[in-house]
Amino acid sequence: MKKAIIGLFAVLFTLLTVAAIGGYWGYQTLLAYGETPVNLTESKELDVKRGTNFNQFISVLESEQLIEEGWKLKWLVRIKPELANIRSGLYDVNPDDTVNTLLAKIISGKEKSFGVTLLEGQTVKEWQQVLEQQPRLTIGEDVFAQILRENGDDSGLPEGKFFPDTYHYIAGSSEKALLNKSYLKMQLELDKAWQGRQEGLPLKSAYELLILASIIEKETGKASERPWIAAVFVNRLRKGMRLQTDPTVIYGMGDRYNGNITRKDLRETTAFNTYRINGLPPTPIAAPSLAAIQAAAHPADVDYFYFVSRNDGSHVFSKTLNEHNRAVNKYQRNR
Repeated sequence: MKKAIIGLFAVLFTLLTVAAIGGYWGYQTLLAYGETPVNLTESKELDVKRGTNFNQFISVLESEQLIEEGWKLKWLVRIKPELANIRSGLYDVNPDDTVNTLLAKIISGKEKSFGVTLLEGQTVKEWQQVLEQQPRLTIGEDVFAQILRENGDDSGLPEGKFFPDTYHYIAGSSEKALLNKSYLKMQLELDKAWQGRQEGLPLKSAYELLILASIIEKETGKASERPWIAAVFVNRLRKGMRLQTDPTVIYGMGDRYNGNITRKDLRETTAFNTYRINGLPPTPIAAPSLAAIQAAAHPADVDYFYFVSRNDGSHVFSKTLNEHNRAVNKYQRNR
């Protein structure tokens, strides 16, 4: 009897030992599975739909051929229940991801980020065309005007009122949310520039400062010249001289502009033809950069009234019409 009991205990001990060893081996196998690389040679997107549970998520990974032996992941989540807290969204999966790093990405909600650059010197129409080409961005109708109205601006004139910058978004984001950030940033920077502007500027409002900045932006090929370009326009405004700047003419021509300005175009009276109208045009002609806004608020202390392009991005500045004509003959007429 005593031998039988001892034999039974020996068998039980052996079984427990085997079970313990097996359990430990299984545990280590599951942990090792978490460090298994995903099956990828190049990055791809993984879309985790809203309402997806963990078992469905494993099925998605298997159907996308990102992992094998999905049953191991089902057991791994029993050991680490926190792994089941996945979040919906669009994620980037990279070849250097492991099962663990992929799960960490999805648990933290670190969704794929997209970026769109809205360039200074471009118009609202050009920006809209850029936005319409962006992946996974929800596009609306008449968005620029909507944002103005929702921010208390009933003018219906969005040109120049949005800040040029690179904006980031996630899949499914709206164009409206992105542009609202751009609008608020421009209003903030414009207000700061207007409040800190140089004394005695011939400008009646922050909006006029914005209009002037947009012209400076379009006339400037060299960043260091912005304050001088600003000074020319400010000096002309003070003297009651017409601005006579080609970019305003081009803007007023709209879709008729084909790359050339004729004498007829310069003689045509439009709201934006500064060869024919006095003072500033009625609206900005493009989105000015912060540097152009600051130049408009702080023009250089120079007494130039004219400038002409050297055709290399820089300009020759002149105090008198005679000096200017000589520069035009040299650089534009090759005389």
